Amino acid sequence: MSDRKNSEARIRANNKYNAKTYDRINLAVPKGQKALIQGHAIAKGESINSFVSRAIIEAMKRDGDGEI
Repeated sequence: MSDRKNSEARIRANNKYNAKTYDRINLAVPKGQKALIQGHAIAKGESINSFVSRAIIEAMKRDGDGEI
């Protein structure tokens, strides 16, 4: 039996949906910062993705760059 949680078809469907629905941004941080960011996000009850997205949106609003 396969150790995979999802079938190949499910994985392809998820990938297709994600490609259609989301834009991706790859972010590189200095060694050690990922753990700090992740710890902060978890402490606030967020994923790294939601924390970083929220931080960007808040900075753009603060900087007067309109609404997202």
